[in-house]
Amino acid sequence: MGLETVVDDIKEEARARADEILEEAEQDADAQLAEAREEAEKTRQEAREEAEKEAEELREQELSSAKLESRKMESRERRELLSELRADAAEELAELEDGRSELTEKLLDAGIEELDVEEGVVYSAEGDEDLVRDLLEDRSGFEFGGTTDALGGVIVEASDGDVRVNNSFDSVLETVLNDSLKEVSEHLFGDGEEQE
Repeated sequence: MGLETVVDDIKEEARARADEILEEAEQDADAQLAEAREEAEKTRQEAREEAEKEAEELREQELSSAKLESRKMESRERRELLSELRADAAEELAELEDGRSELTEKLLDAGIEELDVEEGVVYSAEGDEDLVRDLLEDRSGFEFGGTTDALGGVIVEASDGDVRVNNSFDSVLETVLNDSLKEVSEHLFGDGEEQE
């Protein structure tokens, strides 16, 4: 075995070892690349899931906000409509002619009965002064006390001023509207929600 053969064997062995090292390095690089790709895909998937989660949370918040704003607008519209209804009813009462004297007389008698005293003072709307003065002629112990800012009806007060019964159209209207609010809401809005 000559030197040349030994050199060739060493070279062959070195080449084989270099090929082995190169193959191991390529396998190592392929494994690292696959691992990096897998990690990148995992990171992308996590980012996508997080973005989808945040988008869903944002959508839910916006939907909740929109629903709240819608309820506020609906409530505001309902209050405005009920306010218009109240104003229309008040206007009708203020302009009431047919049956006004009968209604005023009933409210006067109910006030006197509820007050349950022998003497008192009666106040009326400015436009009803003559009517109430005439009605009081048949009710001894009660005198006309003056006018008040009201749509109609009467306010009956004990002589000592301690007890007062407000049977003005305004008071009766408020009582009727408050007592009928649920029914009015159902009729106007198709539901049973009470409005303030």
